Parts: sequence; structure tokens; C-alpha cells
Amino acid sequence: MRWILVMALVGNVAYTETVREKQTKMGSPFILTAVHEDEDLAKAAIAAAWQEIDRLEAMISSWRQTSETSAVNRAAGLNPVVVSPETYGLINRALKVSSLSGGAFDITFASAGRFWDFRSGELPDPAAVAKAVEAIDYRNVLLDPDKQTVFLVQPGTRIGFGAIGKGYAANRALRVMVAMGIKSALVNAGGDLVATGVQEDGAPWQISIQHPRERKRLLAQLRITEQAVVTSGDYERFFMVDGKRYSHIIDPRTGYPVEGMQSVTVICPDAELADALATTVFVLGAEKGLELVNRLKSVDAIVVDATGTVTYSLNIHDQIMDGPVSNTQHTTDK
Repeated sequence: MRWILVMALVGNVAYTETVREKQTKMGSPFILTAVHEDEDLAKAAIAAAWQEIDRLEAMISSWRQTSETSAVNRAAGLNPVVVSPETYGLINRALKVSSLSGGAFDITFASAGRFWDFRSGELPDPAAVAKAVEAIDYRNVLLDPDKQTVFLVQPGTRIGFGAIGKGYAANRALRVMVAMGIKSALVNAGGDLVATGVQEDGAPWQISIQHPRERKRLLAQLRITEQAVVTSGDYERFFMVDGKRYSHIIDPRTGYPVEGMQSVTVICPDAELADALATTVFVLGAEKGLELVNRLKSVDAIVVDATGTVTYSLNIHDQIMDGPVSNTQHTTDK
């Protein structure tokens, strides 16, 4: 009877499988990971998440003429544009972060950002940037909740979701997998990470934060679940002119790349918010950025300024793990 009982118990054990897939989406490498005892279900959930990311990219991409973002931009200074409730909600939330940050985060940065080509490595016309800055102001974006419309008041104003879109896509991809029965998953949307549940061995997801200049040096190692980790930095997309670094993060107040910072990592429960706040802190700088973070509930940050000085938010040490780690995911400049 004892052997029969042992065999029965073994037969009821559910062995989990980890399925991981990588694709390029929104111009960045995305990695989706699902943990489940049914490998086929995990693969199906990841496939559904890819479809969701494609749907969102078609909806908000500034590079696609058929997107809602492009429709809004084409109508700048002319007329309001009816958008989907989803796009309306994303813009509305972005404007709230703009208000919170005093304009350090601003989706109308695209008014000047469109003149920067980080593939060519050439500086834009200063006159064009100066004129574009006049159109940068989140208050130029008027929303009508009854008609579900977006209106850009000035003809030169443009919106773009480069500082919030991947975080939103990461949230949505995770929710799609969870809705299909996946209780443990991790989405890495070009360095914007969001996780739920635990790894195959039952341990929390382990995240390593790299130093922006010393790639073998870790700033922190985190154990997370039901959390997002997002890094903004000047070290992945940039070019050099006469020894000066120009990164892809545009200061909406000047129309030029932010100076004085190397990287910002934000940890909070929501990838969309973490994405927006990482850019916000990068623009505000170490002192003012951390002052903002320390006022927010359930938000932490690691900041590296231009000198390489590393500063941590007040409560982040509750998140940092001690000792060696394995099976880690890395968050990098988005």
C-alpha cells in the first residue's frame, strides 16, 4: 500500500515548464517568458501576447501613417480627432504625469524629437529645433471626454509615445498572458520589465541593474514579483559629435538631448508608470528627480549622474537582495 501511495502522489505532481521567446517589436528586442505546467498553453499565451503588442504598435506608432497617433498629428492646429478609448486613456494618463512632473515628462516632445536622427549621427538644424520647442507643451493637447477627441492646438505640435509606449505594451502583454491562465510570467520590452508570479523553481524573478558605463559592474540585484523595473539611459541610442554625447532622451524644455545624467532605473508595480517616471527623473536630474520619487508611494529609483555618482531612493534597500544570484534578467536603457 505504501508503494501505491507513493506512485499516486508522483503521478499527481505538476511539473512546470518555462517557455521563452524573443522578437523585435517597437524597434527594440522584446522577450516574453511564461511558466506553466502546460507547455502548449504557455506557447499559446505568448503568441497572444505578441499579437497584442502588434496591435498596440499599429495603434500608437508615430512611424505608421495609419496609426491614431499619426492621425492626431496630421490634424494639429486644424481639428480634433476622434480616437479609441484606449488611445484616449493613454494620452490622458500621460498628461497627468506631465502635470505631476511640471512638464519634465511631455509627449509633445515629439515636436522637436522628430528632427533628431540617431542613426545618421548628424545634428539637426538649430533653427528648426528652436521653432519646434515653441510647440512643445502638454497643455496644447486638449481632450474632450464626451466626444472622445484629441486636439493639438498649435500646428507644429506633435505627440509621441516613445517614453511610455513600451511600458504600456509590457503591461498589456502580461495581462493577456494572465487572462489565458498564466500565473507566472515576465515581459522584457526592450529593457522595460514587468513580472508576475515566480520562476520555475519557485524563486522570485531576479533582476540585475547594470552600471551605464562599467558594464561588468552591477548597481543592484533585485528580487521582484508583481513589479516593474524600467531603465532610461544615455548609453544605447546616442551619437558623438566633437566629443559630446547626444542621447535619445529629449528634454522637452530645450528640444535637445538631456545632459548631466547617465541612467535612471525606476521600480514600481506598473510598467507604464515606471516607463514615464524613468524619463521624468532623467530630465529632472538626480536631485529633483529623487525628490519626486521619494514623495510617491511604492516607487523607488536608482540614479547615475554624469559624474558616475550613484544615488538611491530612500526605500529602495527594501528591494535589493544580498548575496549571489543566478537566472537573472537584465534591464537596460530603453
